[in-house]
Amino acid sequence: MDEPELVWDLRAELAEGPVWADSCLWFVDIKGRQLHHYSEADGSRRSWDTPDQTGFALPAEDGSLICGMPTGLHRFDPGTGDFSLLIAVEPDRPQNRLNDGFVAPDGSLWFGSMDDSEETVSGALYRYHQGRVTRHDDGYRVTNGPALSPDGRTLYHCDTTERRIYAFDHEDGRLSHKRLFAVTEDGFADGPSVDSSGVVHVGLFNGWGVARFSPAGELLETIRLPVQTVTKAAFGGADLRTLYCTTAWLGNADKRTAQPTLGGLFRVRVESPGLPQARIRL
Repeated sequence: MDEPELVWDLRAELAEGPVWADSCLWFVDIKGRQLHHYSEADGSRRSWDTPDQTGFALPAEDGSLICGMPTGLHRFDPGTGDFSLLIAVEPDRPQNRLNDGFVAPDGSLWFGSMDDSEETVSGALYRYHQGRVTRHDDGYRVTNGPALSPDGRTLYHCDTTERRIYAFDHEDGRLSHKRLFAVTEDGFADGPSVDSSGVVHVGLFNGWGVARFSPAGELLETIRLPVQTVTKAAFGGADLRTLYCTTAWLGNADKRTAQPTLGGLFRVRVESPGLPQARIRL
């Protein structure tokens, strides 16, 4: 495994949600209210201001990105830079915002919510499919994920402040048999992703890297990064063997002198490739 490389020293307050689409990487700075685009081919970079805190921006079949904001799911048109509301989520929980998401192979969008102040246990896990939003689990302070196993039969979801990663049985958009999959000892369990061999990769907030868990929940190793606040990792590159990692300085402003690249985008080459990125079916 190569040493991690700093790709973009953008010093985001809370970079999150990296996703590989059309040979480029998209990700957000939630607190900075920005959407970022990085082209691996020529190294070009582009950023857009977002109208509110955006927890994720995931590709749809029509070429747009679906973004999770406090008021719900919004459609972003990269050609015009315009955002438009697709569907409201949680109007009964105004203290919440949407935080992380994942596109399943069937084109459905799974995502979570959280209390923006991280004080109340008001977060939930949702699925958007065929124009409807359905709540599948509840009772989180900070949600992250989810992600699916290669065979689609197991869904992983993180309860970040509790350092817990849960697993569910998954079949045709239905969840059952919620159970504890793993607990992160070093840092908080942030965003998860899964490679083609079924290994679960979890960003470690205040844990200096990305933890790799076997499908049985055994900690295999931690990919170390030079900054302590790693939020999520996503597989990219032509062979899906480049692990792109977002980081943040949120909660660690006093560490920025010692860790000047906090909030940067990093990448590292890995042995096992990731899974192809699905697109949201609108």
